Amino acid sequence: MKNKLMNNIKKAMKPFLNENQQNILEDTINNFFKDIDVIKIDKTSSLEESNNNSLLLDSFLSAKQVEGCSERTINYYKSTLFKMFDYVKKNISYITTDDLRMYLSEYRKINGASKTTVDNIRRVLSSFFSWLEDEGYILKNPVRRIHKIKTKKVVKEVLSDENFEVLRDKCDNIRDLAMIELLASTGIRVGELVNLNIDDVIFNERECVVLGKGDSERIVYFDAKTKIHLQKYLDSRKDNNPALFVSFKKPYKRLGINGVERRIRELGQEAKIKKVHPHKFRRTMATNAIDKGMPIEQVQKLLGHVQIDTTMQYAMVNQNNVKISHRKFIG
Repeated sequence: MKNKLMNNIKKAMKPFLNENQQNILEDTINNFFKDIDVIKIDKTSSLEESNNNSLLLDSFLSAKQVEGCSERTINYYKSTLFKMFDYVKKNISYITTDDLRMYLSEYRKINGASKTTVDNIRRVLSSFFSWLEDEGYILKNPVRRIHKIKTKKVVKEVLSDENFEVLRDKCDNIRDLAMIELLASTGIRVGELVNLNIDDVIFNERECVVLGKGDSERIVYFDAKTKIHLQKYLDSRKDNNPALFVSFKKPYKRLGINGVERRIRELGQEAKIKKVHPHKFRRTMATNAIDKGMPIEQVQKLLGHVQIDTTMQYAMVNQNNVKISHRKFIG
């Protein structure tokens, strides 16, 4: 293929050059193409340009579904990658590191996005192009040379005992009370909460089986107060839905993630507490457990984390306890 291309160039230029110029051209072409491979691209291929991008994206999302990623995560991957394709407008095989750097820079500038948001996009791009490289669709991952974006570490707030009491007071029904008690006591994810069925709860043992990330089951535990509120809530129900938490109106559908998040946010606003969301209960539970001396490995087990570093990111360590420990072990 390369020799054919070189000969075609020489043939096309021959009528315009004398013999000496032809020799110079031939030497130049031979030197230029010496270390270059030429590959013919089939322009009629169905896996080309935007079609190729869409097909490979679908394959990537299917792989993520098989790995056990949630629907919300899949949708986030999909929307993030579609936005990148819309900006870069290239076949995946030709997307470069500079293309992606420019995209991240422009995204931050146009949307006023934080460093954390941009780094989340970078992680999605890295996951996608790493998969393409592993599967043999591209030779090299262009995100490999785009390093993690340094972000300011912010100490995230947890709910205080007073916050919990005010939130409980704002609950005007037994369902919401049972819901916040279960979130606070177990530290489960909101996605795990909405997937719970009544049969998953073992009241005698004060425990329930939840389905976590990657379809991994684990047992979580709740306190006596949560048990009482849950039983009162179930006794008040007049439906046959197997879901643990359902809507108030017929046909009493299973509560979804958006419904729970909206209700928790409303309770927080009524209680005049900033940024109340289901994940804050999870972080608070982890922080309190570590603060009271629970081994980090056990907290990791309760939260369903694969890596213990993730558990440490969720929990804040009480500075007073650090001071006491320093005096005990060092001072």
